[in-house]
Amino acid sequence: MKPTHDHLEEMLDKLAASTRSPRGSYSAAESWKLLEKRVVSPRTKRLKLFRLAGGIAASVLLCLASWFIYDCRKLATMQTVSTGATLSVVTLPDQTKVTLNRYSSLTYPDRFKGDRRVVQLLGEAYFEVEKDARHPFIVKAEPVEIEVLGTHFNVEAYPADSEVRTTLLEGSVAVSAPAVSSRITLSPGESAIYDRADKTLREEKTERNDTAAGWRDGHFHFDYLPLREIVRELSNAFQMEIRITDKDIKDFRIRAHFTQGESLDQILDLLQSAGNFSYKKVNDTIVIHSKLD
Repeated sequence: MKPTHDHLEEMLDKLAASTRSPRGSYSAAESWKLLEKRVVSPRTKRLKLFRLAGGIAASVLLCLASWFIYDCRKLATMQTVSTGATLSVVTLPDQTKVTLNRYSSLTYPDRFKGDRRVVQLLGEAYFEVEKDARHPFIVKAEPVEIEVLGTHFNVEAYPADSEVRTTLLEGSVAVSAPAVSSRITLSPGESAIYDRADKTLREEKTERNDTAAGWRDGHFHFDYLPLREIVRELSNAFQMEIRITDKDIKDFRIRAHFTQGESLDQILDLLQSAGNFSYKKVNDTIVIHSKLD
């Protein structure tokens, strides 16, 4: 309760008399103002501290919000890894592991943003995708897209190939061809094959899907494959145009296994005895023909 004016005057007179202090200009009103300035209650102190803390917290939150907005709007930097005559292993920002086959390239961001993890493939690669149910992993291998949450699969998408092949080794993937509104969900041991000429997407069972990515070890596994498929793989691996002139031998199936380090000539020399064909080099092209020719 605020003291009355008369009461303060009386107190000041007694104080001045007892201490012999000059009464002078020290009136009750002026003294009360001075007292109010110098005396601060604990409640007032707490209030000031709360206001100061609130101001600091608001500043921190504003800085965090500004950084978050900047970080979200900042464009991710795209980078591309390309291989030559050797294989390359790439670890993506989400710890997904990608093994690139010869003469292939992979484009991906320096960090994944948004609700999808998207990469672009040109050539062939084996993917070991880090699981993240909230952020599906998307491989764009024109003209198909492969969507996966976490799995192991192989994609062959060389531009010169007539087909784009996705082979699943573990987990589950969905392969779609947006241009023709077609979609296939694969189980392990199945392949989705897109025909570039017919623009069709079909499913195919594979007896041994462990050979689909044998190239990762530098090996060639031909498990009763048609000669045309073997030629396609060798052409991509050695960056050499190989043509089959005789249609009758294109579907001739051969089983063979070649280890790392063997040259194209060595492989063809061994295959021709099993495949009943001959080959010759014409400029920069290898021509395969029937032995009857």
